Amino acid sequence: MELRQLEHFVAVAAELNFSRAAQQIHVVQSALSVSVGRLEKELGTKLFDRSKRQIALTPAGEVFLQQARDVIHTAQRARSSVEGYREQLTGTVTLGTLMSWGTLNLPAALQEFRQLHPLVTVRLRQSLTGSAGHLDAIADGKMDLALVSISSSSSSLLAFRQLTEEPMVFVCQHGHPLARRRRVQLSDLDGQDFIDFPQGWGIRRRLDAGFSAAGVHPVNAYEVADYAIAAELIRHQLAATVLPISAANRFPDLHTVALHPQMTWTLSLVSAARETTSRAIKALVDTITRHVDG
Repeated sequence: MELRQLEHFVAVAAELNFSRAAQQIHVVQSALSVSVGRLEKELGTKLFDRSKRQIALTPAGEVFLQQARDVIHTAQRARSSVEGYREQLTGTVTLGTLMSWGTLNLPAALQEFRQLHPLVTVRLRQSLTGSAGHLDAIADGKMDLALVSISSSSSSLLAFRQLTEEPMVFVCQHGHPLARRRRVQLSDLDGQDFIDFPQGWGIRRRLDAGFSAAGVHPVNAYEVADYAIAAELIRHQLAATVLPISAANRFPDLHTVALHPQMTWTLSLVSAARETTSRAIKALVDTITRHVDG
């Protein structure tokens, strides 16, 4: 049994698709299938059920998956233990990102990191399920770092570093009935047509909690996964929304009003709560932290 075979198995288990897994790890699909097949033959049991259109882990595969991840993490820690003896950092860091980075200048951070550590590959990943999807990916060992708009979690597998915090504001078209207010009360949004965001997004969790505490029930007229789309809906007078102020400032033609009580949006950098982390991951954390303004 080779470490490479375990890595191939974990990649297929993550995607439940040989073609997508091959693309993710840059291996020819036929070679990936052969590698997993040889592993199954050596173990004497099937790890995947291939009888349906969508492959699935067998019960044996489910049990083997966690063990395989543990072996891979142990191997990574072993590699990390000797990284201090190398002149150049190498490896790959997978970083989950969001629609908005607040006052973090992520492109500048990545530019500096590439200049300092040209042998390290940084892979950016977005998730349709937002911050919640990133937290699951880190806990499962599928991602190294993630920017999330959630400040904490009950999981002991995750470590949070808050980068920035900012107010959220009501965003509307200039002719909206609430546009002339100096402040918009949450109660003013009761029954209003509102643009919301997908479940799992940090901003959605914050809004749901705030509305619930205030006993407010906006009309969830639209749910979108893109701030630019939300802005277009507002421009056409279809609804209003609430955004972090840094995101709202990207649309200067729209009108913003302060909220009362104030609601805040936070940006945190999350990693796995393992004692041993690769030098490449630590270096990227340091670089990102230096590029937060304010």
